[in-house]
Amino acid sequence: MHTETPYEITPTARYSAPYYRPTPVQQPVILPAEVPPGVGWVTLPNGVRTLAYTHPTQTPTAPAAASQPIPAWAKTTALLAPTVGGGIAAAGIGLSYAAPGLIAMSHALWSAAALIVAAVTAVPLLIRGARRATTGSGSGTSTHITQNITATGLFGRANGTINHHS
Repeated sequence: MHTETPYEITPTARYSAPYYRPTPVQQPVILPAEVPPGVGWVTLPNGVRTLAYTHPTQTPTAPAAASQPIPAWAKTTALLAPTVGGGIAAAGIGLSYAAPGLIAMSHALWSAAALIVAAVTAVPLLIRGARRATTGSGSGTSTHITQNITATGLFGRANGTINHHS
């Protein structure tokens, strides 16, 4: 059981008399650790500090905020978040299932591109080789044709010669 030690507060009786000097009162010395809860140091109107019972000050509590409706954009965002996340998850699952087919398709596209490049370079070489085989005896010489045209006057008749050189 808690026992409280009573402390007497004795104010002086004659504050207004100019000739009166109060006799000093010997107060017991109290260490800060010995001060019981609910008791604190106070300063009296005449400037004397003493111990007194104090009431704990209550902090004012903030009034409860009135609940406000949730904005429409917040509701929309909250509803779209799982939908978007689910769509991304479904796309990831679909890509994981489609990966072998996508790899095969990319290989087929690369093969088609290589075939097109080979055709573009090989067809002119084949045509040039076929033309050489049909025109000559295969000796590798070619026929040079020169043409000379001459005309006299502004409206004169033009004459020309064609020369074949083997």
